[in-house]
Amino acid sequence: MQNNQQIEDSEKIYELESTGNYRVLKKLQPPKNYNHPDETDTKLAIYLDLETTGLDYKENEIIEIGLIPFEYSVDGRIFKVHDAFNQFQEPSEPIPDEITKITGITNNMVSGHKIDKESVIEIIKPASIIIAHNANFDRKFAEKYLNIFIDKPWACSMMQIGWAEEGFDSLKLEYLGMKSGFFYEAHRASNDCYAGIELLSLELPKSKRLALNILLETARQSTFRIWAEGAPFDLKDLLKQRGYRWNDGNDGQPKSWYKDVTEETVDRELLYLRSEIFQKDIDIPKVKFDAFDRFSNRI
Repeated sequence: MQNNQQIEDSEKIYELESTGNYRVLKKLQPPKNYNHPDETDTKLAIYLDLETTGLDYKENEIIEIGLIPFEYSVDGRIFKVHDAFNQFQEPSEPIPDEITKITGITNNMVSGHKIDKESVIEIIKPASIIIAHNANFDRKFAEKYLNIFIDKPWACSMMQIGWAEEGFDSLKLEYLGMKSGFFYEAHRASNDCYAGIELLSLELPKSKRLALNILLETARQSTFRIWAEGAPFDLKDLLKQRGYRWNDGNDGQPKSWYKDVTEETVDRELLYLRSEIFQKDIDIPKVKFDAFDRFSNRI
């Protein structure tokens, strides 16, 4: 139930926005329930965010972990949001200044702290899926830290929702929040998790579908990674324009251009490579994977 101040604030916001000259951002106040419980069967998801000493999971370390479990239905509705788990970890070397500038996390804040691994394991065990905003980053760090993350399916709220098609110009979590009418203190683990869950609860402006519904649908699909090994160097710009990315081979995978495509488009993409890039009928390497391996270092 809204109190008098909330009602007064809502009236002021409506008055400003109705002029067409203002857009008002509200500070995110995460609810305990997005939908009231009904007879719907629910599953448990974990929204995860990590702060680290750098971008390289092989060399850098986790300095903060945020985990927020929430209950959801297969159609993408969010129900109860459980308490956040947020802990610091002191790294083996001092936190770089540039990381402190981004995250606000100082060496004093993490000094003497250690993440309780057993608590993390107990939180992750019942989860049906783990969600992160840029899972390609978080999953590699998480799996290096604890094996329990390896056995779970993952989804990415940044890459597996068509934000551009919905009218958003950036994939950054903070931007998506502002465009959706709220702000929060970014680059702290649990705050980012709450913001991510809020985004997943929203009906998107163009498709009119729940963001989590789209994410779950995308996560369930199989993906094919196509390797354009030996593609002519002078055609690299064509590959880039078509969405191919370069892999330098340092991860043990081919030193080659590659692209991830859906099961529906894999044959079309192979035909393109044979006709436009290689200009001959050759076998082209491809790997099929799903949410259990997607965003990991195993592909």
